[in-house]
Amino acid sequence: MKSRLDHLGDSAAGKPSGPIRSGGVTRQPVQVQASSQPLPFVIDPTGADRHAEYRALRARGPATPVDILGLRAWAVSDPAVLKTLLTSPDVSKDGRAHYPDFQRTTSTWPLALWIEVQSMLTAYGADHRRLRRMVAPAFGARRIAKLKPVIESMVGGLVDDLAAVPGGQVVDLRERLAFPLPIAVIGHLMGVPEDQRDGFRQIVDRVFDSTLTPEQAQANVVRLYERIDQLIATKRDNPGDDMTSFLIAARDEESDGTGFTDQELRDTLVLMINAGYETTVNVIDQAVFAMLTSPEQLHLVRTGQATWDDVVEETLRLEPAIKYLPMRFAVTDVELPDGQVISAGDPILAAYGAANRHPDWHGPDADTFDVTRRAKDHLAFGYGVHFCLGAPLARLEVAEVLRRLFERFPDMSLAVPAAALRPIPTLISNGHQELPVYLREPGPASRSPREP
Repeated sequence: MKSRLDHLGDSAAGKPSGPIRSGGVTRQPVQVQASSQPLPFVIDPTGADRHAEYRALRARGPATPVDILGLRAWAVSDPAVLKTLLTSPDVSKDGRAHYPDFQRTTSTWPLALWIEVQSMLTAYGADHRRLRRMVAPAFGARRIAKLKPVIESMVGGLVDDLAAVPGGQVVDLRERLAFPLPIAVIGHLMGVPEDQRDGFRQIVDRVFDSTLTPEQAQANVVRLYERIDQLIATKRDNPGDDMTSFLIAARDEESDGTGFTDQELRDTLVLMINAGYETTVNVIDQAVFAMLTSPEQLHLVRTGQATWDDVVEETLRLEPAIKYLPMRFAVTDVELPDGQVISAGDPILAAYGAANRHPDWHGPDADTFDVTRRAKDHLAFGYGVHFCLGAPLARLEVAEVLRRLFERFPDMSLAVPAAALRPIPTLISNGHQELPVYLREPGPASRSPREP
């Protein structure tokens, strides 16, 4: 009899990648550095050269053992294999239930928060359905339609502020545009008072920072929950028409076991604020960068041969906001197409950045930014039951930013060579530390000395 993971479909990479079989055998997980397996590939915590890392992972096969800050896992870079695993009941996000080394890891691993939170991010099966059911209404089509004029107004205000910058002055668009818009949008959606929003920014940035020590990461978690508890207290005293008030009501009114626990409420707010802010910042950053470094692609949009929505989708494919998403766990032994076995309990790292650029999916030009690419599919928002609920909101924000920004500043250009831009120091997020631009064509005297 064939198992539940007998065949990979051809929708992910354009052709079958071979069978995956779930053995159903209960046994203790093995170390991924066993003699029959290659030495683990070390994922760079600083994200210094993500593209070379993607190529190295793909060269090692559909999945390969990796070391991620001292934790041994399987990085899956083949899109067909990854899609199958992301939709399989034999793969879980619940480390408490399916990761034997959960307690030790969460006490020593710098990214422990990513697997110890209790929200739909880490839930499995019925628990995931219960938690997602309570959050989903906030991201429905009607709710997003109501947010559209709010977002348009926010973008308009930010672009107006940029227009007041004197000509020839360098502007950091990550700081002046990519950051403030998602903070304002998620603050509006969640009902975060304006005097509390700035406090979340540095904390959220550090949640995604994979260069912190375990002690630094834990101290940041403490500050994060202090802010979350402050927000809950504020909204309990002054509820409004916002997501936080809605979730608190769901916690307080549903006492039949179908609502949130106190910790699930806190961690759901952590998820909403973290995901709604950091990821959108990076997509705006990367989309603007792509347009400024691909003038022929910008020309296609300006001449009606492509749309800003096309730009958003190609940015999400080529430079997804999340490069790697920790962590999933094998519920049972899973055999890969090349004969390797992910043993029950082994962690699995979704290598979204590498999968999105896989030549078996998007052809030999998969590393090229092409807004006219016919295949618009990618894994930037995940796949399966954990597909990001906020995807329509993020797409709306980024498209509106691009449209207004490039209409207002048609001569905008990078203020430094593209190669001089530095990635943010993390293996998770995908953005630049700064995005310096000239909003208008500067005269020779105002050009950066680093420019040719």
